[in-house]
Amino acid sequence: MTANADPHILIVDDARDIREPLGQYLRKQGMRTRLAANAAEARAAIEEAVISLVVLDIMMPGEDGLSLCRWLSARGGPPVILLTAMADEADRIVGLEIGADDYIVKPFNPRELLARIRAVLRRVPPPEPSLPSGRRRFAGWAHDAGEHRLHHDDGRIVELTSGESRLLSVFLDHPHTVLSRARLLDLTAGREAKAYDRAIDNTISRLRRKIEADARSPRLLVTEWGGGYVLAADVTEA
Repeated sequence: MTANADPHILIVDDARDIREPLGQYLRKQGMRTRLAANAAEARAAIEEAVISLVVLDIMMPGEDGLSLCRWLSARGGPPVILLTAMADEADRIVGLEIGADDYIVKPFNPRELLARIRAVLRRVPPPEPSLPSGRRRFAGWAHDAGEHRLHHDDGRIVELTSGESRLLSVFLDHPHTVLSRARLLDLTAGREAKAYDRAIDNTISRLRRKIEADARSPRLLVTEWGGGYVLAADVTEA
C-alpha cells in the first residue's frame, strides 16, 4: 500500500449481518475493506495484505477478540477499534490495557464508527523511512524493512506485506540456518496456534514468487524436508 492509498480496514466479526453491511458502508466512504469471521481468518488477512486498521469484535467463538488484540499489539500490528457489548466494561478496560486504540459499543451508528476510524488513523504516525545503513543485501536484493520493500540491483522495486517483510527479516537474521515452522512462529508471530502454521508456508510461497528466478525451483528460500526452511544466501549490510 502506498502512502496515499485509501485506508484498508479489516473487519473481524463472526456475525455476517454486522461485518458485511459495515464493509459495504465503509467502501462507500472511500475505504477498502477485508472481512474475517474469526481470528484465524484475520491473521491470514494481515499476513497477505497491508492493513491500516482492524475493527475487532470481542466476543467470537474460538479465539476471542482480546486474544487477537494482544497478538496484534505484541507484533506492532495495525491500530485496533474494539466492538463490544454494553455489559462488557471489564473487557473494554482489558482491551485498552493490552493495546486497543478505541472501542465502540453495540449497537452503534456506522457514522460514529467511521468518525472513530478516521480519528484513530489521524493519530497513527506515518512510518519513519529506514536509513540506508539499515538495509541488508542478499543475492542481488536489498531489503528495506522499514518501508516493506525489496530493491534489486537491476532497478526493480518489490512491495512486501508487513508479514512478508517480517518473515524475510527473520531469515536475514539467520542466514544458512535451518528454521522450523515452530521457530519461525516464535520469531515472527509469537503464537503457538497450530492454525497459524500454514500461514508460514503461504508467506514463504509468496516471498519465493517475489525473489526467486523460478519459484518452483527455489534457490534462495530452500525447504529442508523434515526440518524447515533456510535462506541459502550470504547477507551483508547495505
